[in-house]
Order: sequence, then C-alpha cells, then structure tokens
Amino acid sequence: MPAALYPTLVDRTVLISGGATGIGAALVEHFVKQKARVAFVDIQAEAGHALARRLSDVGPAPLFVEADLTQLERIPALVREIADKLGPVHALINNAAHDERHALEEVTPAFWRDRLAVNLDHQFFMAQAVAPGMTNSGGGVILNMGSCSWRLGLAGMSAYVTAKAAVEGLTRGLARELGPRGIRVNCIIPGFIKTDRQVTKWLTPELERTVLNGQCLKELIEPNEVAQMAAFLASDDARMCTNQTYAIDGGWM
Repeated sequence: MPAALYPTLVDRTVLISGGATGIGAALVEHFVKQKARVAFVDIQAEAGHALARRLSDVGPAPLFVEADLTQLERIPALVREIADKLGPVHALINNAAHDERHALEEVTPAFWRDRLAVNLDHQFFMAQAVAPGMTNSGGGVILNMGSCSWRLGLAGMSAYVTAKAAVEGLTRGLARELGPRGIRVNCIIPGFIKTDRQVTKWLTPELERTVLNGQCLKELIEPNEVAQMAAFLASDDARMCTNQTYAIDGGWM
C-alpha cells in the first residue's frame, strides 16, 4: 500500500541522526520521498555515502555528514553547517542509538558513561542546537526515538534501557519548555523492528515466537512503518500533537 505524502513536508529541512542504516536509513528514504530537504548524520561513513548516492534518484538528494555525536561540543557547528546548506531545520529526528547487550557484572563506569552518551546525551544537545532556528522560523518538530525495551523490562542491556527510559522524560520536559515557541516534541517507541542488524544479530526462531506471542498483531514490523509515523508527526497534519509517546510495537507493550 502506498504511503501517505504530506504537502507540508515539501522543501522543509529534516535532520536525522543515525541515518545511515536500519530505522535511520528508512527515515532518510521516506523523507526524501516526501520531497523534504534531508540531512542525515552518522558515524558510519561508508554506509552513509552509499545511502546518499542510492537516494539521489529517488527525490532531492540527501546531504550526508559524517559525525560522532558523542562529541557534544561539535553539535552546534554541525547544525549550523546543515542550516547554511539546506535552510533552517524544521524537523529533527533524534534516532542515533546502539543497543549493545551487556551483562551487569561487565559494566564499568566508562562503559556506562559511553552508553548514555551514545543513546541519550546527544538527543538533548541536538534539540538545544536546533531550537533557536525553529523559534526564528515560527516553530518546528523534534522527534526523539525511545524503545520498548525498558517498558518490557528486558534484561542484558541495563545501560541502554536506562537511557531509553530517560528519553521519554526528556521529551516531556522539552515539550513543555519549547511549546510556547511553537515547537512540538514527541517520542516514538519502536517495538522489535526487522532491521538488518536485528535480523543478523538477534532474530532466532525462539525470539520471533516471543515477539509474536507478545504482540497483538502477528507479524514483524518493518523499518518503513516507523518512518511513516515520523512523517505524520513531522507534518502539519499533526500540528496539535505534542508531549506524547507513540508506540509502533504491534501491541506488544
């Protein structure tokens, strides 16, 4: 079934973090098809450049910028660079994350700090960096990517689920603070999404049974289905939607 197209996204600048692979790549492709001006950042340079080349024939060519978002001091300059090239950011999608599994006994203070940097810290500082431009433009949209993992109480990833729980608190705090400026802030909560990484590293017949037994809808979720929700929330069709969480989990939680 063809996805909905939103006229209010045409020619608007959309910035996606962690856009080179997985859900991020689906987000990039979907917003290019919406004819938005898409910029995406990722630490994976080869995958990022390959995606940008592939999508150059799909719609307006996306701009890829290689960046390590754990280097928080670089974020303001990164956002300025993108705005100078594409125009003020209308929608920020804080997607970058890494769900590395880890046993309780193996976690060191350095590892803990790194996991929060990878999965949480940059979401705040990216929002901080785009907020002035959105304010000057009369408004904008920030979408933070959460996770079903902490709500389900999944084991073996305590630092990750801590970060993702905090993303929901961050969303509510930002929505309240930025709402008077016309900036909407929401959180998208994916369930088990059938990305290449998840299929290669984690998807066994046993896990698939667990997921489908938990879900109300008995099929695995594709990355483009997350992107479709993001496009709606970034469009003016969702102009009064803010301070909320939107789950795409097949009814698992």
